[in-house]
Amino acid sequence: MKKVFVSGCYDLLHSGHVEFFRQAAQYGDLYVGIGSDETILHYKGHRTLYDENERLFMVKAIRYVKDAYINAGSGIMDFIPTVDIVKPDILVVNEDGDHEEKRQFCKERGIEYVVLQRVPSEGLEAHSSTALKDKLCQIPTRLDLAGTWIDQPYVSQYAPGWAITISLEPTFEIRERCGLSTSTRNMIKKIWPVRLPNMDPEFLAKMMFCFENDPERSDGIISGAQDSIGICMPGLVRHYYDKRYWPLKIESCKDEEVLQWLENHLVMIPMEPRKPGCSVVEGKDINETKVKALAKAADDCWDAILKKDLQAFAKAYKDSFNAQVAMFPGMIHPSLECRVESLESVEKVESIQDIIDKWSAVPGVLAWKMPGAGGGGYLACVVTDAQSFAKKHPEAIRLTIRRL
Repeated sequence: MKKVFVSGCYDLLHSGHVEFFRQAAQYGDLYVGIGSDETILHYKGHRTLYDENERLFMVKAIRYVKDAYINAGSGIMDFIPTVDIVKPDILVVNEDGDHEEKRQFCKERGIEYVVLQRVPSEGLEAHSSTALKDKLCQIPTRLDLAGTWIDQPYVSQYAPGWAITISLEPTFEIRERCGLSTSTRNMIKKIWPVRLPNMDPEFLAKMMFCFENDPERSDGIISGAQDSIGICMPGLVRHYYDKRYWPLKIESCKDEEVLQWLENHLVMIPMEPRKPGCSVVEGKDINETKVKALAKAADDCWDAILKKDLQAFAKAYKDSFNAQVAMFPGMIHPSLECRVESLESVEKVESIQDIIDKWSAVPGVLAWKMPGAGGGGYLACVVTDAQSFAKKHPEAIRLTIRRL
């Protein structure tokens, strides 16, 4: 009987892995190499959900597997020491794992190289570990309600002010480049792939802010603190900035009546994601008058929310967005830097202003803004009643504010 070898992480073991083992075992006795915790952390940039001993136990328990080992190597070729132990006749990979370096290695060792297609077992759906992690991931996101941009010192240098955020449960698909702080969320997932740790939320927020803004970061961009605060701190939060990246003070509201009231008056409408290469800061025009208008709108917004005054909330919400756009017109009219194939293709795309004009005229919509830096993503609207609005408009996303 020939010896067959496969290698992988097998962190979230699923039916696709078992089917892969079944198909590989048709070539002979199957031996499995499993990526170590250390290798996965350095190669893939995140911790495993299950440690290497648990993964080894589960893989060994599968009836198609003759034996399994923890790979002692590193990187994409971490299985070489295990191959030296097993001395297989055949190395099997799936189409995602096909790599020229593996082919060359097998050629040099006289090992047959087989590539299998990803085919689920009959009657089952196709799975991937990445997709399953996305389904299991409970990392929240955030929606900024008012004061956006004040967390950048080049804005708050003109006047201090508050930014207001709510932490959202991931009850909907959180798309990339859509203004919901996915870059910060992805940084968190590198350390905690599924959920936030049980620790002081403000300390966690500052830790993640520092982690994301590595001083060696080559692009020179400092991500705003509202992203990490909005994700890590539950409930409704406001944070005060004055010429600094981290706020001077933070205040939270976890009053259940206030949070329920917000949930009943906020929805998000999906738009196209912000295009690669677009700039929302090009053409910015920041001065004291505009920043003071932004700060005042945030003050008014907070007061209106605590009073549960819908008309005042809608006015302040709209005032805040108008103040943002006055400083950063690219939020609605982003520039494109040589990433669009032709002007003709751009003209066929519904513009952000078109979408705002369309939804602002819909009955029940009182105010609107785009999350984050804008340029696309979502239109976050204040509505008279979120439940009835979502029934009439199925594309509207209702929001759940994180309590804990």
